[in-house]
Amino acid sequence: MTEGTDNTACGTSSDKRTGVIETTIEDGVAGPPGNITTNRNAGHEHIPRQQFELEISESICSVLVAIPAYNEAATIGDVVQTASEYADYVLVIDDGSEDDTAVRATAVGGAVIKHRQNRGYGAALKTAFEVASRYNAHHLVVLDGDGQHDAADVPRLVAAQERTGAHLVIGSRFIEGATSNAPLYRWIGLKTINGLTNLSLGVVRAASRVSDTQSGFRAYDQTAIETLAADRSIGNWMDASTDILYHAHHHSYSIEEVPITVTYDVANASTRAPLSHGVVLMRNILKTIERERPLTALAVPGFGLTFGGMGVGYMSLDNYIQSGTFPVGLALTAAVLMLIGTFACFTAIVLHALSTYFANTGMGDRRIR
Repeated sequence: MTEGTDNTACGTSSDKRTGVIETTIEDGVAGPPGNITTNRNAGHEHIPRQQFELEISESICSVLVAIPAYNEAATIGDVVQTASEYADYVLVIDDGSEDDTAVRATAVGGAVIKHRQNRGYGAALKTAFEVASRYNAHHLVVLDGDGQHDAADVPRLVAAQERTGAHLVIGSRFIEGATSNAPLYRWIGLKTINGLTNLSLGVVRAASRVSDTQSGFRAYDQTAIETLAADRSIGNWMDASTDILYHAHHHSYSIEEVPITVTYDVANASTRAPLSHGVVLMRNILKTIERERPLTALAVPGFGLTFGGMGVGYMSLDNYIQSGTFPVGLALTAAVLMLIGTFACFTAIVLHALSTYFANTGMGDRRIR
């Protein structure tokens, strides 16, 4: 337990008063029993509600560790056991696993919320935020269940949050003191994604950048927990990591990073395909840049293409005057460049106008996915 935490919370007290809280879950979101939650994403298929039970000793947790897991039976027991040494309460969100993930987690004392089907990493995170909010967790620490994260780093994130008051603390693989044996291809890919994510956030200064935007090892304070639990724009899949950063940016939340230990030499390493994962993240980043910074993303390149096309057009006209032969290739190139550039400029103007309108009408946070 880190310094300053409440040792009477959620199972760490010697005077353990355990009760059973029944809750319903729909689309990965927890709620009180009998409360019929509505699916706010119109047009999405309604997922049947699932009932689960949580044993707790208090209604307030100081440190709640949540572990999204999908077919992690080989490693989840060790992760839960280690995390239990540094948390008041360990919650495993079994995202539709087909193996014994839930059985192994409960066998070592973890509480399990099981999604009936695999809904994605983001959906598991949303369940964690809802539960942390319901039980008034002071700190919600999320880490992976495949053994790549060292759960012994949990106190480091909590201590940094208590010391700095940061809304979000990220365990980074890319700052001084971190230990990681990431393969070269993954290291290059992550660096590229990190740069593009910071660009989409409008962060230019090195001191303000997030060095590890895709880290799954994060700590959230009560304020961040509450707002994230209520944010329906967080994606259900791997793009949730960047969605959470956009959420923090929009709410002007303070972000700190601490070095962590990450190993990829584990028996049940993540099976997420790096290429497809990267494509999803790139698409999400580009959509955000296009939506929130249309002038930068579209108008600037559009003007460049338009003026470039005019330059090529001048060259083709000059060539025709000098030689008497009309350069069809250059003329077509000029026309295409000017057409694309003009379209990009008009699109940027329209998107900027819509963005301004939504911001002025208080709809800016209702992002269209």
